[in-house]
Amino acid sequence: MKFTKKPASELAQQTLIERRRFLTASSTFGFTVAAAAAAGGTLISKEALAQTAAEEQQRQKAAKETMTIATEYRIGASRWYPLMQLNLKENIQNATDGYIYVKLAPAGQLGMGSALAQGVQANTFQAAQHSISNFSPFAPEVDLINIPYWCGLNQEFANLVVSKAWKSIVHKKAEERGFKVLLYLVLDPRTVAARKGLANAPLKTPADLKGIKFRVPGSAILQQFYRLAGANPTPVAWGETPSAIQQGVADALDPAVVALYSNGFKDILSWVTFNKSVPDSQIYSCNAAWFRKLPPKVQEGIEFASDITFHQNLAQVPAARAYAMAEMAAAGVKFYVPTPAEIKQWVDACGYQRPEWNETKTKLAGSLDNFERMREAARTRSDYYVHDV
Repeated sequence: MKFTKKPASELAQQTLIERRRFLTASSTFGFTVAAAAAAGGTLISKEALAQTAAEEQQRQKAAKETMTIATEYRIGASRWYPLMQLNLKENIQNATDGYIYVKLAPAGQLGMGSALAQGVQANTFQAAQHSISNFSPFAPEVDLINIPYWCGLNQEFANLVVSKAWKSIVHKKAEERGFKVLLYLVLDPRTVAARKGLANAPLKTPADLKGIKFRVPGSAILQQFYRLAGANPTPVAWGETPSAIQQGVADALDPAVVALYSNGFKDILSWVTFNKSVPDSQIYSCNAAWFRKLPPKVQEGIEFASDITFHQNLAQVPAARAYAMAEMAAAGVKFYVPTPAEIKQWVDACGYQRPEWNETKTKLAGSLDNFERMREAARTRSDYYVHDV
């Protein structure tokens, strides 16, 4: 069977129609109902929408607690950015036998970036999805993952975050500051993505980064990483990054390919290099005090639901990556996979073994021995499997 690709104008028109349906459903039945209907493909049917609304109202009325989960991204983005918002909602409601009703607040309705972690800490809302970089000001220990080349692969990161070595230090400290970690989200390792017009792209080795204005987030560890690699780290707020890349204020940046696609970089990049240095991951955190007040069985249900959602995230990773890469390739972006010899140059220049990282390891892990226990945990295969780039 032969498939014909729809013209861009037709796709844009279809997107506009779907958006109008969503906004109409949202204004009539509420955002959570519209989101659930969109995921189920029932926005076009008034009868199905009404049924979804009735089910949501019944669940909310029967629940003893409402749990608001705030996120940065819109519902439906899991196709290319596996954040699993609806999955977590359904899993928590089902695993707690309806005790919890989950109200979603996606697309930055209740804030963006570190404001989401701050909202959780203050119990303005009960839980949120945010990046680990945005979590690190509140729980600095999680920033350990940004030390390069010790847990950069997806499997290493998945092994690490479920280990006793990680939880006994990082989760314990996070709870002292008011956070209960629900689950992590694997998105793929960070990349080295070059803007269009950069003469020496693709950026294959640290030698290619010499003098490059490299956009970095607020993480001091990532700034040191790219300084060791020979680049000129340039802190730019995430919302301002696309224009900074387009205007040449920054030459390159490092998010995973799914994050690059999700945030509109496909038309302003030339090459993406998979140097697999550091996990580009997200996290769902919950207010610890709110969580502790719940009955023990309900707490167990939320933890079980979080584990189910983690499995679903891991399963979605390769499909999300494939979609994002296909869409970016169609826009002219090219991809480069370094050779083992080139990866070795990255490790030698800025890897975890360098003495420049010892102070950070000691400060965040408590000791070099504690860091080594975490590193061993990252290399020890867990019960969780995830595909790597």
